[in-house]
Amino acid sequence: MPDDIVTTQLPPAPSALRHPEKAANPDRPAPRKPDWLRVKAPVSKEYHETRRLMRELKLNTVCEEAACPNIGECWQQKHATVMILGSVCTRACAFCNVATGQPDKLNPHEPEHVGEAVAGLGLQHVVVTSVDRDDLDDGGAEHFVRTIRAIRERSPGTTIEILTPDFLRKPGAIEKVAEARPDVFNHNLETVPRLYATVRPGARYFHSLRLLDMVKQIDPGIFTKSGIMVGLGEERAEVLQVMDDLRAADVDFMTIGQYLQPTPKHHAIEKYVTPEEFASYRTMGFGKGFLMVASSPLTRSSHHADADFARMRAAREAKLAAAAV
Repeated sequence: MPDDIVTTQLPPAPSALRHPEKAANPDRPAPRKPDWLRVKAPVSKEYHETRRLMRELKLNTVCEEAACPNIGECWQQKHATVMILGSVCTRACAFCNVATGQPDKLNPHEPEHVGEAVAGLGLQHVVVTSVDRDDLDDGGAEHFVRTIRAIRERSPGTTIEILTPDFLRKPGAIEKVAEARPDVFNHNLETVPRLYATVRPGARYFHSLRLLDMVKQIDPGIFTKSGIMVGLGEERAEVLQVMDDLRAADVDFMTIGQYLQPTPKHHAIEKYVTPEEFASYRTMGFGKGFLMVASSPLTRSSHHADADFARMRAAREAKLAAAAV
């Protein structure tokens, strides 16, 4: 493989340090990546400028923490997905590269720093996500609300997309965040229900579906979004059933991307799904009524989020105009 081709921006830290709960897992080396999953190393001036700003404001990004393969492309366009509530997650999902363990103390200035970063980068659209914080009474809901307000104050023209945890057993948290009226409320199902026990053991599939349904009930004007990974051992029929479940909850936007194994201790890759299969999922998704479907090997929740938001908003406007005729 040529020297300028990589799959992540940096080698992941040893799993024993970031993921102590996985240290005893057997090694499951990933199969060789196909050509369609190879991306260039990030070298652009804009990439380094974005990285510098995140460091200056002491902000975490899911782009780095999750070793996203699209970091070079996104940061070249100054699109960074900010990760709030610290950098350590209280969950231990089998697919995720974000560190797990004792969570950080909340930084009370983090929402203001996010607002400053959004204004400094001149973003038209921003994605804000977080680690899971099961240790907090509200799961971090108030921190999301403060972050949304800070962005609106510093950059009122920016549309805001949030990608939240499930707020499992946190009464009132979903309502609190939805009432802050982000433009897009994203919560990922991640995989098909059959695989939850091994892939996402701390979560509950139908609770996550209920979260998305509740957001629409609270404010039908908020766009809702969810995504899954494929290549974890799911069957095609199960993916189509997830599509139906999301449409039953009136979800507007679905993303489907290839699972990439962060370390040999993480869940094994069962299959590299071909670009043709992704294209088929995209066609099926639009046929089921989603306003927007992003489905490709390198699709991630926030990849091309700004352009996809514009397409989704235009699709809703066209649908409403057609209904009015």
